[in-house]
Amino acid sequence: MQHNVLILDFGSQYTQLIARRVRELNIFCEIFPYNHFPSDLSSYKAVILSGSPFSVRAEDAPHPDLSQIRGKMPLLAVCYGAQYLAHFSGGEVAPSNIREYGRANLSFIKEDELFFDEVNLNSQVWMSHSDTIKQLPSNGVRLASTKDVENAAYKIEGETTYAIQFHPEVYHSEDGKQMLENFLVKIAEVPQNFTPSSFVEDIVAEMKAKIGNDKVVLGLSGGVDSTVAAVLLNKAIGKNLYCIFVNNGLLRKNEFENVLKQYEGMGLNVKGVDSSERFLSELAGIDDPETKRKTIGRVFIEVFDDEAHKIEDVKFLAQGTIYPDVIESVSVKGPSATIKSHHNVGGLPDFMKLQIVEPLRMLFKDEVRRVGKTLGIDDELLGRHPFPGPGLSIRILGDITPEKVRILQEVDYVFIQGLKDHGLYDKVWQAGAILLPVNSVGVMGDERTYEKVVALRAVESTDGMTADWVHLPYDFLMKISNEIINKVKGVNRVVYDISSKPPATIEWE
Repeated sequence: MQHNVLILDFGSQYTQLIARRVRELNIFCEIFPYNHFPSDLSSYKAVILSGSPFSVRAEDAPHPDLSQIRGKMPLLAVCYGAQYLAHFSGGEVAPSNIREYGRANLSFIKEDELFFDEVNLNSQVWMSHSDTIKQLPSNGVRLASTKDVENAAYKIEGETTYAIQFHPEVYHSEDGKQMLENFLVKIAEVPQNFTPSSFVEDIVAEMKAKIGNDKVVLGLSGGVDSTVAAVLLNKAIGKNLYCIFVNNGLLRKNEFENVLKQYEGMGLNVKGVDSSERFLSELAGIDDPETKRKTIGRVFIEVFDDEAHKIEDVKFLAQGTIYPDVIESVSVKGPSATIKSHHNVGGLPDFMKLQIVEPLRMLFKDEVRRVGKTLGIDDELLGRHPFPGPGLSIRILGDITPEKVRILQEVDYVFIQGLKDHGLYDKVWQAGAILLPVNSVGVMGDERTYEKVVALRAVESTDGMTADWVHLPYDFLMKISNEIINKVKGVNRVVYDISSKPPATIEWE
């Protein structure tokens, strides 16, 4: 894999957005915690320092050793990074009289400065800091200002070092992508050679070299990630790839049969294993979300291990791990902490004795879809909404019973099919229904009912890191609500979740 840009994460909520904007320029980049990055930087062409919730003036502020970077490689410091360079290089950072948060406009741009090439005066940028740079570091040259921030951007003479107190990675910074391109392409001269086809070529060669003639087993889920991983590996090793699709009893209605049918024409060696009774039996009486996840993970490994042992001489386990999973599973002080335990990162129980291959571990979700398109995978499969690894178990709040699973499968089917029938499915990033541990009074005919409440959820996003609720048409919601209540026995009330992430998460558990 090519290593072009190193991003040091100081814990900013926007760090992944920096990576996404860099990737949009067809430039490969990687995120590392500020206190744990590669010692060998010879393969990197540039470094970016992220923002942070910390203040550089605090005793516990992130304080990395940049001796191998400063003055030796092109460096762009964003927000906290800009203040860090100033504070520890002879400048002054002080609390701002007002919190500088939100939209601002560039009121001054230094003439003939390559970093601001094709960026107009008055260009909107996005601020998010409570400290501000009062005095530039030694050899600092001011490049841009806003009405309230004199040192909005600067460079350090004698180095290829640039610093900005705003966030170019967010959409609110109108010319942010142009600035990143100016720095990376025009100043740092980083090659723009990271494309879906180049990724396929590189990863297929890498998998061939790593796996050789050994056998690989892969747990298919029917989702985009595992499917693209399977097709990539099939391209690399062909008949030595063995795919297993486990029905844990918590899939969507008819999904086990439908997904197996979809795979028939793709040339994959797939075996379907129906273990739904085993999973539901193990989950009986468990209502804690984390215990549910761990139980499903444990049983899946047991079932998968049983099936893998039926294949002789398997050496590798393939997983559809993607880059956000990798980043979120690195828990250090400052950068992104682990949020949930069902990411397929971190290895296997010792008894499985398999090596792991993860062909997609450096890709974001939208990049996985573009790679899938390059591989010729059907648009309908690539367009499938993400579905949680623990399935409907984390959409049933409280304990799991076969009856609750039946109710939620039926509700989910009405909702998802309705989105498809009304041309809304592809406008939504993820949708589903949640069965609440609440009964409500209702009236059906002349009878009072006391039945379940379900919540519908639909969000728009690019990678699930942030998400906004979708403003589905009222007429559509009314029709779906009526259809659910009339068709699904056990439900008499439907609500719609209008929470965004953050502060809420996409799933309820």
